[in-house]
Amino acid sequence: MKQVGIWMDKQEAKGVVLNNDKESFFNISSELDFFNPKGGSRSKTKWGPQDVVQDSKYLEREKHQLKKYFEEIAEQVSDADEIVIYGPAETPDKFLDALKTRHSRLAEKVKKKETADSMTENQIKALVKKSFGKGGRN
Repeated sequence: MKQVGIWMDKQEAKGVVLNNDKESFFNISSELDFFNPKGGSRSKTKWGPQDVVQDSKYLEREKHQLKKYFEEIAEQVSDADEIVIYGPAETPDKFLDALKTRHSRLAEKVKKKETADSMTENQIKALVKKSFGKGGRN
């Protein structure tokens, strides 16, 4: 039985694959552009309106980059029997929604999704093993 645990945020996904007594680790970078708007510019009149930075094009770009990122993760775990997902904020929710939309058979294999802050590789491995009831083995 192939069990996969994924910790993910917008920057990267770290996964642990438990296959019988074998354990492997994978890491997928999102290659997401991080957008930090820096205000607009003043109009030429002294008390005129300020131009607003249009961030819709950046949000659209992020949406496409997230879609590509989620597809890479889905491809990596496509042959899993059970999946657990961890991560901060809304990224795991968005990933699960993407699975339900584009990979419904894979979405059915997701056993649970939990919020978890940033973790080291060893902490992720321990959490995944615990989730699948394999805490005692290395």
